[in-house]
Amino acid sequence: MTTTSAGLLLYRRDGGAVEVLIGHMGGPFWARKDAHGWSIPKGLYTAEEPLAAAEREFAEELGSPAPAGPTVPLGSVRQSGGKTVTVFAREGDFDAAAITSNAFELEWPRGSGRMRTFPEIDRAGWFSLDEAATKLVKAQSAFLDRLREHLPEA
Repeated sequence: MTTTSAGLLLYRRDGGAVEVLIGHMGGPFWARKDAHGWSIPKGLYTAEEPLAAAEREFAEELGSPAPAGPTVPLGSVRQSGGKTVTVFAREGDFDAAAITSNAFELEWPRGSGRMRTFPEIDRAGWFSLDEAATKLVKAQSAFLDRLREHLPEA
């Protein structure tokens, strides 16, 4: 069975430049990784409509609902681990410094028998499309290209 995720890529215009909001993945595996250690706020879904799942996951991972507004479907990509990710874009603003992410438990250190809690997203930030391309996990950079196509002036 294919694993499916849906996410919402929030963007804003800072002067003439377009910036996107992405989150750094939490937990010990990603702690020291910056390049390709960031993700579009997203999460798993099964029976929901992908846009409803994307909005739910945005709120869970960042701690507040996404701003309302028109939504642009950016399609789907298959990541290297086999997960299919569907993303939507929406213009809006959001305080990246004020996130409060949901958490997950993990045995850490591995084999220790101790369970620790980590945030799914440990920080978020606004980045230009070029900078975001160096930060996002590789497969997700396709969504930046698709956003550029939607916003020809970007």
